[in-house]
Amino acid sequence: MDDRHRRELAAIAGPDIRFDRPLRLYTTFRVGGNAAAFFRARRLEDLQRVLSYAAAEALSVLVVGKGSNMIVSDRGFDGLAVRLLGELSRVEVRAEAGRLEAGGGATIRRMTDACVCHGMGGLEFLAGIPGTAGGAVAMNAGAHGRTTGEAAESVQWMTRNGHVEECPAQDLTFGYRECRLPEGVVVTGVRFRVRRDTADGVSRRVDEHLAMRRRALPRGEPSAGSVFRNPEGDSAGRLLEAAGLKGRRVGGAMISREHANVIVNTGGATAEDILVLMRTAREEVRRTAGIQLEAEVRLVGC
Repeated sequence: MDDRHRRELAAIAGPDIRFDRPLRLYTTFRVGGNAAAFFRARRLEDLQRVLSYAAAEALSVLVVGKGSNMIVSDRGFDGLAVRLLGELSRVEVRAEAGRLEAGGGATIRRMTDACVCHGMGGLEFLAGIPGTAGGAVAMNAGAHGRTTGEAAESVQWMTRNGHVEECPAQDLTFGYRECRLPEGVVVTGVRFRVRRDTADGVSRRVDEHLAMRRRALPRGEPSAGSVFRNPEGDSAGRLLEAAGLKGRRVGGAMISREHANVIVNTGGATAEDILVLMRTAREEVRRTAGIQLEAEVRLVGC
């Protein structure tokens, strides 16, 4: 991104765009370099203008939700990072239709809170996942035997050129921690199926799921949850633990002593520390078990 791009983006986006913004502020690992431009999109029409410009200028676009499944290179991202706020992070419950409508930037916390408030069940399984509605679709987030793809009714997105489209969820291909969305789209809204329940019942199940998540994952140090995908028929955590990797360190990054498939930032870790530790872990599992682990976290600029 050059100075001309910066001037023109500033004219298009006004005070909602910043330059050389540290992405470590927006990722749960708390690592990573700067985004050349960081845009806080609050309205659909504002997002259209900026994405259309980025497409015309061939600028790379990165959507940053809660940053909970992402490692950004220490070199940063030489493109346009986008965060959805305002009307693009709304949550509305339509009890009569059995539906929850969420903007792509709506946090899962807001969604589950709204379900408790209105006594609507069906999304409790998402409780505690530190993400957004759009991120949950893109990663087909899931827990406790259920996935986002099963709960979604339809998905709205914006194409690179600023066109808004909506697709029934049943027409999308959801897989293990992935959804095959059209290349380059930004998820701007999701409709979820929910059902009438009681506020107490939904609240109790949300609390149960939160408690299970707290027991399963380490707390108190920055991390991104599970680092590797589970290979078919096995557990990445079991393989990593069997390879003796719990507690292994590189710089400020350490494989958790509580859960072997979680890397934590013990303080001052760099993205390179985490990446080197991931490579070491993969090599050890390949050597000891003959299995090639695949990253579950998204690597940006790495």
